[in-house]
Amino acid sequence: MRNKFDAQLQQLCDELIQMGALVESAIANAANAITTQNKSLAEKAISFDNEVDQKEKDIERLCLKLLLQQQPVASDLRLISAALKMITDMERIGDQAADIAEISMTLNDTAYIKKLDHIPEMARATIHMVNTSIDAFVRNDLELAKSVIEADDVVDNLFVTIKDDLVNLIREDVKNSEGAMDLLMVAKYFERIGDHATNIAEWVEFSITGHHKSM
Repeated sequence: MRNKFDAQLQQLCDELIQMGALVESAIANAANAITTQNKSLAEKAISFDNEVDQKEKDIERLCLKLLLQQQPVASDLRLISAALKMITDMERIGDQAADIAEISMTLNDTAYIKKLDHIPEMARATIHMVNTSIDAFVRNDLELAKSVIEADDVVDNLFVTIKDDLVNLIREDVKNSEGAMDLLMVAKYFERIGDHATNIAEWVEFSITGHHKSM
């Protein structure tokens, strides 16, 4: 019985890795769409959202099956509970990647008011955070989870830098306002993605230690 349960736990890890890969691809396509003003990349990022939503449902069913049909011990319950929380954050990341892609589609024929230096940097940082948080779960690695939580400061600082740059551009010329707001929204979505990646890492920490800041 335990062997079957362990095999299903491994399936859960594999499914989470797949969902993480979908989310990372969605972020990457959204980031590339906004920087290159490429409509097809934007559409691709949006299409990933449906796949992410389906994967969330698949993992949710697997978790409920593990809870109802098996006899998990306390550490197993923590792991399954953490997985259920993690997929909610990953689904929201997929939504926000789609939101970024939708903004990029409205800006296809618009010249940007500034060069997008920090937005691609935010994208890379958030993709790394998502990847590392899933890796921490699969490896049961507390230090790796903590490194994701610490990395959120990098994303937050980049957001502040972008916001300050855009505010200065508006002060220089009020005609920059509309373009600045669009780019600020993109940066805000990336900042939220970083927050969700941090949430995932905090649930990984809970799965290992049994402690979570919300409890």
